[in-house]
Amino acid sequence: MIVPVKNSDFATVHEIINDGASAYKGIIPADRWHEPYMSVEELQAQIDDRVKFWCYFDDGKMIGVMGIQDKGDVTLIRHAYVRTAARSKGIGGKLLQHLSTLVSTPILIGTWADASWAIGFYQKHGYRLVSFNEKEQLLRKYWNIPLRQIDTSVVLASANWVGV
Repeated sequence: MIVPVKNSDFATVHEIINDGASAYKGIIPADRWHEPYMSVEELQAQIDDRVKFWCYFDDGKMIGVMGIQDKGDVTLIRHAYVRTAARSKGIGGKLLQHLSTLVSTPILIGTWADASWAIGFYQKHGYRLVSFNEKEQLLRKYWNIPLRQIDTSVVLASANWVGV
């Protein structure tokens, strides 16, 4: 079951994000990794910045989360994580599919360039990598991330994305 996250789910969402993000440890640049991967304050800042989180429940337990952020002419998929114990069971795909039905604008997704499994996941679901130059422009326009993260990230776009 996929439902919007409630305020009372905050601690569980935070836990899932940090558990799921453990896959990036040793993959992303060491200077971008920190413990926890996302602090409570960072999660609250994302919510304050209008990232709306949705969660996947199985047998009454939340096991996946994914955020969606309206940026006017595009929608961003933000912070997509599944509990380590529940990976590779189609949960991320179900969340991505559900969130894509909620919007009519093109969807953009940023992820780490060295996270080949994440890139492959989005490509399997119909998203394509944008060019280096377009990635640079998009990350600066739609995301609020440090330059170092821009340098080490990629952007994938939905099929209805026509480019900048």
